[in-house]
This record gives sequence, structure tokens and C-alpha cells, in this order.
Amino acid sequence: MNVKAISTNVGKALLVSALFMLISLMVSVGNGRDSAFGPLLISFIITALVGAFPFIFVKKSQPLSLQDGFLTIVLSWLLSFVFGMLPYVLWGGEFTLVNAWFESVSGYTTTGSTILNNIEALPKSLLFWRSSTHYIGGLGVVVFLLLVMPDASPYRLKLTNMELSSLSKEGYRYRSSKTIYIITMVYVCLTVVIFFSLWAAGMPSFDAINHAFSIAATGGFSTRNMSVGYFDSDLINLLVMVFMAVSAMHFGLLYAVFATRSFKPLNNTVIKYYFGSILVMSVVIALSLITQGGYDSWGRAMMDSAFTVVSYMSTTGFAICDNSAWPWIAGMVLMLAAFQCGCSGSTTGGVKVDRILIAVKAIANDVKRRLHPSSVSQVSLSGHHLPDSAVDSVFKYLVMYFIVIGVSIFAVILCGSEIPEAVSGVISSVGSVGPGLSDLGAMDNYSAQPVMAKIIYTIDMFFGRVEIFPVLIVFSLIFKRTK
Repeated sequence: MNVKAISTNVGKALLVSALFMLISLMVSVGNGRDSAFGPLLISFIITALVGAFPFIFVKKSQPLSLQDGFLTIVLSWLLSFVFGMLPYVLWGGEFTLVNAWFESVSGYTTTGSTILNNIEALPKSLLFWRSSTHYIGGLGVVVFLLLVMPDASPYRLKLTNMELSSLSKEGYRYRSSKTIYIITMVYVCLTVVIFFSLWAAGMPSFDAINHAFSIAATGGFSTRNMSVGYFDSDLINLLVMVFMAVSAMHFGLLYAVFATRSFKPLNNTVIKYYFGSILVMSVVIALSLITQGGYDSWGRAMMDSAFTVVSYMSTTGFAICDNSAWPWIAGMVLMLAAFQCGCSGSTTGGVKVDRILIAVKAIANDVKRRLHPSSVSQVSLSGHHLPDSAVDSVFKYLVMYFIVIGVSIFAVILCGSEIPEAVSGVISSVGSVGPGLSDLGAMDNYSAQPVMAKIIYTIDMFFGRVEIFPVLIVFSLIFKRTK
């Protein structure tokens, strides 16, 4: 194990968090040194010192090995969670140690679940830090540190290949260094466009920047207890819904649209299925709201259903209405959206529509082979033929995904949670969605959940964010070393 290389790169990841803590401190100063100034200052000093420590005491190290790369990724995330919770713990309020850990993990993994009953009680600087954890986690802790590496660095290619799944990389036809800059450029440009759009629509500038961070990262932390519904504006609702849907698309395709000045790159199977799913789910939920949910207006039913479907499917988790009492059919559709989620190559969690399509096509292909043994057919996606190894990896991931969900649901129920909360909370946590059903609905929070259940949810968030296998690889490495 190359401890020097690992510590240096993890230090870079922590310095990213320290930078955003510094910006949050400036927000505090701009608001007359609000009550979070002290906690943020102490947190910044500690995080910056620990992050800078390897650069002071560690001499030049050797390149990362494959195992070192996986350890770097996992440790970068875990230590970001730990140092990211410091401002919450030091500020106090509703933030017990477990609650602060939950909020930090939820922020960095862009899940958007919260334990706060009164979000508006937080000072603006702490709200900004809370949204900043989304922004850091949305782009990826490791992607941030890759940005500061020189193009010729031996770390860059290895970490790029590990941080981005094979599905995510499919839309990028560039070398690794350019891929990182394309992701970052799209991410930042999206944020700027979202901010100015929301601000022009009437949202106050502070709320607009925080919501822009959350939408671009598909996170869901809001500055208001009523989430987006607080602003009571159909224009803002529509803008947020559109930007949530766009942010859940493959960043490589968004870049291609900009670079070619054409919408032709979006004319592919994945995008058609993605928007088709949103339309079908929205109509089904709207029908259930009209027939069983007490709605008497088709316009209101469609707005609420479409916004909520996009919110769950993009894993953003914003809300404009209370869905906790919606008919069971609507709840089942939302859980399907939370399971499937958006496209690979975006900041969304979940299984992703790409894998769903590949799995369906593979099953259909297998049925065809059994009916016509002499036929030759291959699974293809958007005109690209997929090797059997890629299809196999999709099914392996789906199996692991279901195992994590099943084990977690059982564990959460043992902790004392009710079955609806356990099932929806786990699915939403693994999918980085945030809200669930019943008492974990879009207008509710996780504060009443048992302590151990909260810890299990955070483990699920982490598994979902790094897509399971890197964590399992690191666990296997640790296990081998302890034998």
C-alpha cells in the first residue's frame, strides 16, 4: 500500500471541502458574522490543516496502484463525510452526533434526506455550507482532486477510470483529462444558467444559488421548510422541473448538444426511454390523484405528479406538495422512479435507465435465441453493440443492488422502523433520492427514525453514490490484510 500517495490525494479532497468552508465563512461575514461563524472557522482550520498535512511532511511518492486508487476514492469520500459534519456538530441545535453524520453523508452523496424539522432556523452561512456539500459531492470528491492534477499525472487515468463507471464513460469520446474538464464545464454552466433563471423568475438570490447547487448536483437540500413549494410560483416550479430533468441526463450528451449546436445527439434510445418513463409515470400518478387522491383539477394533478416524478427520478428530491397521503398506486410508481432514476454520466444515483434498458434488451435477446437457436443477435444500445462482458456486469450490478436493498430493509425493520418507511427509505437512500413514502414523504424528514436506522441509511447512501463495487473491493483488500 502506497500510504504517501493515498494520503496526498485524500488531502487534496479535504482541501476542496476547506475551500467551500472558507466561502461559507465569507457568507457568514456578509451576514454580520452569524451564529455559524465560529463553527465554520474552527472547521475550516481543522480541515485545512489535515488536508495540507501530507504536502508538508510527505515527500514525493510513487504512482498509485489499482488497489491504492480504490482506497483513495473510498477514503476521500469517508473523510469528507467526517470533516463535513464538523460545522453541524459545533453549531448544535438539532445536530446530535448521529444527525450531523446523517446530514453530512446525505449532502456529499447528493441524497438530500434531512433530519431537520426547521431548516429555516439555520443561519445563512450554515445553509450555504449544507448546499456546498451537495455541490462538492455532485461533481464528485475525486473529480475535484483530478482537476488539480497535471495532465501527465500517472494518477489521473487510473482515478478517472475508477471514479466514472463504464456506463458513464460511454458518452465521452475523449482522453481522460478532457473528460474531466467536460464534466466540470457542463456542471458549472448548468449551475450558472439555473441560478440566473431562478433569480429572474423571482427567487431571492441567496435561495437561487443554493437551489442551483442542489439542482445541478441532483441533491435536494432546500433553504426552506416547504422546499420549492415555499415560493408558490408555477414559473419557478416549471423551471426547477425542467432543470432537474436536464441535470439527470448524460453530461457528455449535453456537451455534444452545445458543441454541435444540434439536438441530434439526444436522438437516442436512452434519452427517449428516459423522457418516455417520466411521461408515463406522470400520467399514471395524475390519474390516481384524480380518481383516488381528491384532486379535482387535471392541471394541478399533472403539475404535482410530473414535478414529483422528475424529482424522484432525477434523485433531486425537491417538493411542491405533500405526497405522504397519495394513493398506493402513486407511491409504487414513485418507488419505481426512485429505483430506476436518471442517465449514466450524470449526478443521479439509482440503477440508471441505461442499465434497465440493457437488462431488458438482454432478456429479450435471450428469449429470441431460445426460440431461434440458429439466429445470431447481440445486445445494442443507441447503435452501439455491447460485448457480453458489459451485459454481464449490468446483471451483476443489479444483483448486488437488490442484495444491498434487501439486507438493508431487513436491518432497518429490526431497528424498529415501520415497513413502509423501511422499504421506501432504503430504496431512496441507495438511489440517492432522499424522500420516501408515508412519514418519509417529500415534505417530511428522517428525524424520527431510530438511530441505528439512520446509520444504515447513510451506509446505503455511500454504497449508492460509489456504485457498490469500489466499497466491496476495499473491504476485500482490508480483509485480506487482516488474515
